[in-house]
Amino acid sequence: MIGNFTRFDMTAPPRRQWAVLMPIIWAATYPRALWRRSKVNWNGMPKNLKGPYFLLCNHNAFLDFTVTTKVTFPHRANYVIAIDGFLGMEGLLRRVGGIGTRKFTHNRHMVKNILAAREFGDVMVMYPEARYALAGTASDLPSSLGNMVKSMDMPVVTAIMHGHHVGAPAWHGKVHGVRPIEADVKLLLTTEQVRELPVDEINSRLADAFTYDDFAWQKARGVRVKDTKRAEGLHRLLYQCPACKTEYRMKSAGTTLSCGACGKVWHMSELGELSAGSGVTEFSHIPDWYEWQRSNVAREVADGTYHADAPVRIESLPNAKRFVVFPDEGRLTHDMDGFKLTGVWDGEEFTIDWPVKALIAAHTEYNYKGRGDCIDLNTLDDTFYLFPLSENVNVTKLALATEELYRRYEREKKAALAVAANS
Repeated sequence: MIGNFTRFDMTAPPRRQWAVLMPIIWAATYPRALWRRSKVNWNGMPKNLKGPYFLLCNHNAFLDFTVTTKVTFPHRANYVIAIDGFLGMEGLLRRVGGIGTRKFTHNRHMVKNILAAREFGDVMVMYPEARYALAGTASDLPSSLGNMVKSMDMPVVTAIMHGHHVGAPAWHGKVHGVRPIEADVKLLLTTEQVRELPVDEINSRLADAFTYDDFAWQKARGVRVKDTKRAEGLHRLLYQCPACKTEYRMKSAGTTLSCGACGKVWHMSELGELSAGSGVTEFSHIPDWYEWQRSNVAREVADGTYHADAPVRIESLPNAKRFVVFPDEGRLTHDMDGFKLTGVWDGEEFTIDWPVKALIAAHTEYNYKGRGDCIDLNTLDDTFYLFPLSENVNVTKLALATEELYRRYEREKKAALAVAANS
């Protein structure tokens, strides 16, 4: 634990959403949903399903929370919220049913509070991907989610929302106001199925449900983004040139993406498609380019050569009151063993390790609060926002490498278990 700060109280018991606040929540969220012409496709959802049930939603933009309120209307709910969501309004969010956590940690207090909130008989809401989708496509779900579903012992409903990423891409930083938007709501598992199905089958059904592609949805619906700066920030996501294979030299401006190394240019259409200014268009579909980058990172991981190293500016969030800015630079390394952060606080050196097996993913922020791109890594007591100070480190690649290292760890673990079972 670094610094003598009051820590966010993860042990505080959950509160039932105050009934007096419900009309205020609806008044704050419904006008935005109406303006976006939000449509909910109920897909045969039983009309008498009032709660309790476990609502699992995908995560693309802040608008998700608005549409989730429309999905749960008129019933009360509890929400799992990361600590940065509580910043400056912890009291209010606890009163509206917020349950605090830190992203990608094994937080037994959060689990305990979720299970305790079942007694309210309301809707329990969770965004299991735990971060905005970087390319508008699904992230891997933790294998522990199936166990959580078992423990909840209630129906599971999924809400997969479309249009939220193309309307407010995390890499862009601004809202396009895309409309109409949609949410597909489905009763995925009854209580009986939760009790009867094995955890592996539950996880398989969850993974199938969390399959989406916002750019494919955009093109299928013919939804146009007419913002003349719609490609700005895209270089943060697409950091490697498919023409010359150079990393970290991509640039974006207006409706174009370009490579500073070889000079190739791509144009982004109103339908979110890319086309090369000259020569072959390697990837017209943005998620395909993103997954190509992943494949290159996966190759580095397979070869055992993956490595990243950069000085970082450190800010931490020990509680929901304010950020703590470290006066000295730290250093972040990421390699085949995981993340290591070294730094100095109050004259004392510190080292924090996040081994590969501890992180299924990592949360990134693009130009976070106007202070630059960062990756945030959590312990049970702190959230560290780490801003690389080197042009040769990209937070998207750090995120992809985290996922690929964890996938490799899972494959090796399963292989070892299979060998042990057959010996």
